[in-house]
Amino acid sequence: MQRVHFIAIGGEAMHNMAIAISKKPTFLVTGSDMEFNELTRIKLEVNGLSPDKTGWFPDRIHKGLTAVILGMNVTEDNPELKRAKELKLNIYSFPDFLFQQTRSKTRIVVAGSHGKATTVAIILFVLKKLKVEADYLISKPFEGFENIVKLTYDSRIAVFEGDEQATSSIDLRPKFHLYKPHIAVITGIDTEKKPEETTIEKYVEQFRKFTDLMEVQGRLIYFDGDKYLSEITSKLRRDIVAFPYKTHEHIINDGVTYLKTKKDSIPLKISGDFNLQNINAARLACRQLGIYEEQFYSVISEFHGV
Repeated sequence: MQRVHFIAIGGEAMHNMAIAISKKPTFLVTGSDMEFNELTRIKLEVNGLSPDKTGWFPDRIHKGLTAVILGMNVTEDNPELKRAKELKLNIYSFPDFLFQQTRSKTRIVVAGSHGKATTVAIILFVLKKLKVEADYLISKPFEGFENIVKLTYDSRIAVFEGDEQATSSIDLRPKFHLYKPHIAVITGIDTEKKPEETTIEKYVEQFRKFTDLMEVQGRLIYFDGDKYLSEITSKLRRDIVAFPYKTHEHIINDGVTYLKTKKDSIPLKISGDFNLQNINAARLACRQLGIYEEQFYSVISEFHGV
């Protein structure tokens, strides 16, 4: 039995991961936090994970723990973290532990300044419709994916929304640098969305490093038309294969958008250039998983957004 303790289990991503891990029969999960919102507490109680009282309790940290997982805002002076260090336990940030749980799977990571959530949602929607199991990390739930984290033993695929925020208060690396994808999607780099304290050069550099951290013989899918991505892809590692994409060919008839394919036109429930770009990115990502275009197009008309 693997025993895992979550420091700051009340965080949005943290409590969802705790629930996902607890569903694995070989894991026993505990956690602590200073406060919980009502919805989080209810979810934890339903899954038997709600702490009996709030606060930090170093005595909950012991040598029998397989791993200690840190929430994003846990600081160096946290008494439970200090105890874990004293005992020399395995300590992981949220994204690091997510990688550890999926290191034997084919990882798809969608990054970029916009469109990440929709692109990931399309990929997961298509896989589910085609009965292909996948682990995932998403930023917000949508129909059919009510928990934002899913981790299983059986699936061979993991799909992550790549967040460029800092890993934690004591690890300033962008979260998506820890995921090391086999298949990466970058939807675009909008420097107007960079944090105020970051320069344009540093913001763009984190995406370049993201590609450097891909697994050997990785596949990079990127929006063709972004000047920063054009520069990054001109200097990729030689083993990475790059696939550019544009706005999917389409027509609009009576207010309905139709995808133009080799065989026919497919009506959509969504519209707009960004969504058409996201569909194209998701199509290419699914193709790298062995999903043929005919299969992708057969279900995409049912997708109605996030």
